[in-house]
Amino acid sequence: MSSKSIENSLESILEDYKRSFNNKIFSDNSSDEDDLMLVFGLTQEIKSQNKQFWGRELGHCWEKIITTLCRQKCENFGDRIKYGSGRKHLCDFVIGDVAVDTKYRIGSGDQGTLDKFELYGSKLREKGYRPFMLILRKDNLSQAINACQRGGWTVKTDNETYEYISGITSFDLKSWLKAKRNCYNPNDIRTT
Repeated sequence: MSSKSIENSLESILEDYKRSFNNKIFSDNSSDEDDLMLVFGLTQEIKSQNKQFWGRELGHCWEKIITTLCRQKCENFGDRIKYGSGRKHLCDFVIGDVAVDTKYRIGSGDQGTLDKFELYGSKLREKGYRPFMLILRKDNLSQAINACQRGGWTVKTDNETYEYISGITSFDLKSWLKAKRNCYNPNDIRTT
């Protein structure tokens, strides 16, 4: 294969990614603060120092809050449904025939993640569940939301999530989190 042919192949890859990057729309809402961030006194400046860490930790916190609230307030609460070797789970918990998965935000559009959303939703439906995704933030990657919906997930974000939670628990989580703003500021957040 000639050098020119190799270069053309490589440039074709770069062009494909350029088009893909151009098609990604990153919402200005990504700079917005959310209720959970404000509980801990986090700002976008602090969060931007290590987005992966804060996204993961806030995601775990959100999952624990929703799971605990639903465990205590909902009849027919059930634990997560495991899949495969038992290390993976299709959802965080169930309430009757509704399988609930919680996300702080969905920002990954890699093919493995998109395939997983579709597969897990399909597996839950095969088992007779109605999959619901409860997402705190509204600045989610549209590709990921579309993959969830293709898999049969009913996706709730931001205020829709709060309304859904209030409807099944009779607890106003949004107001409760707002009342907790800056109550749990970590003492050692460093931005250096």
